[in-house]
Amino acid sequence: MDIVNPQQLATLALKIKHWGQQLGFAQVGISDTDLAEAESHLHNWLARDFHGEMDYMQRHGTKRSRPALLHEGTLRVISVRMDYLPETRLAMNESLDDPTAAYISRYALGRDYHKMMRQRLQKLIDYLQAEIALLPETDSTMRAFVDSAPVLEKAIAEKAGLGWIGKHANLINRQAGSWFFLGEIYTNLPLPIDSKATAHCGECNACLDVCPTQAIVAPYQVDARRCVSYLTIELHGSIPEPLRPLIGNRIYGCDDCQIICPWNRFAKLTAEKDFNPRHQLNSQQLLAVFAWSEAEFLTKTEGSAIRRIGYERWLRNIAVALGNAPASSLIIDALKTKHDHNSALVKEHVLWALAQQHNRSLITNDI
Repeated sequence: MDIVNPQQLATLALKIKHWGQQLGFAQVGISDTDLAEAESHLHNWLARDFHGEMDYMQRHGTKRSRPALLHEGTLRVISVRMDYLPETRLAMNESLDDPTAAYISRYALGRDYHKMMRQRLQKLIDYLQAEIALLPETDSTMRAFVDSAPVLEKAIAEKAGLGWIGKHANLINRQAGSWFFLGEIYTNLPLPIDSKATAHCGECNACLDVCPTQAIVAPYQVDARRCVSYLTIELHGSIPEPLRPLIGNRIYGCDDCQIICPWNRFAKLTAEKDFNPRHQLNSQQLLAVFAWSEAEFLTKTEGSAIRRIGYERWLRNIAVALGNAPASSLIIDALKTKHDHNSALVKEHVLWALAQQHNRSLITNDI
């Protein structure tokens, strides 16, 4: 592309941030593409097999950490943040404290963010392209991503000043906590960059201590193979038996490390109606969702990130949670309705849950 003068680029960067806020993004930042430090961290993480069955984390090689290999000519990344917190910390804790409630990670209660954010990023690109068309002999390329390609979004967002990567490996913003989604635009425009965010976790280890499966094996090191989000969403096969009791009533993802984080006292409820809970997914009972037919599952998760795990893994996850619930004849009866399920995966976890319930019943009766 032809060189645009620095003043024009600075003005353009300000307009990008203004347009981003108009489109509903809580924050917009701009970074360069030097991700050497993050690339080293990624390689070490992969070498320890912490990615489990997430082969896509290494499938694309250095494309993930070298933006120009993913989108040719990329010089800058426009990084955006969209807040999604749908309810208070008290409400989340009440759900987690009720062993018969079905806890779903709060990012998945409403509309799937991927398509919605990508559409808004495309609008931002349209605004930017229209502005560039007014500049003489300026050629530009842009491409939007929302968790849809090999992108080190948290490392990029950190460089763009949106927050720092906390000890739980999530991004934290001093004014907004960590309840937000990220998206990116790769561009060849040499825009002025923002200052990298500084870390403010200090001596706090609350996220490490609260993790139900101790998946945060050290500060900034998460073994996905133990993480409840991985086990209930990414893992396609059987959940390892030693980890099942630790999952509790979490049937899709886990928010514990975010709920406990002191910085989330600054988080505000989202203004995006699309992120509000659908079909009372924030207050469903385990027995109710276990009774859903596949058609009901597909209907009530339409437009939701939950649908991507499919009905089989949905039942697998709920069976584990029912196995962890207090002894109940109602739960045993519900599990028995699926103990001959045509899915070997579902059947395995239902039989495990029944054994857990029976063992708990014997202990209760002995008392």
